[in-house]
Amino acid sequence: MSFKTFNSFYRFYLQEHSNPLCRYCHYIGLTLVIFIVAASFFTQHYYFLLSTPFAGYGFSWIGHYFFEKNKPASFSHPLYSFIADWRMFFDWLVSPLHTPDKR
Repeated sequence: MSFKTFNSFYRFYLQEHSNPLCRYCHYIGLTLVIFIVAASFFTQHYYFLLSTPFAGYGFSWIGHYFFEKNKPASFSHPLYSFIADWRMFFDWLVSPLHTPDKR
């Protein structure tokens, strides 16, 4: 499946994240990524940054395999998926009761 714009991909992305538990796994992973980045710069131990893909993608993939029961979009559209992860996270931070699948 190909997408001409990010917005068309994002609509697909939100459908692939309709299970709230899957979304919460993404939020946990991305929150950990933020803390790891902050900790690595605060402590000047930059090797901590090597763990960010495991924290971010690890929790996301758990959400997909155990709750959503689908294949993560990052396998087929890595850049759009990366951007969409952060967009969904930002939307959640702005409105925690936001349910992306009801846009």
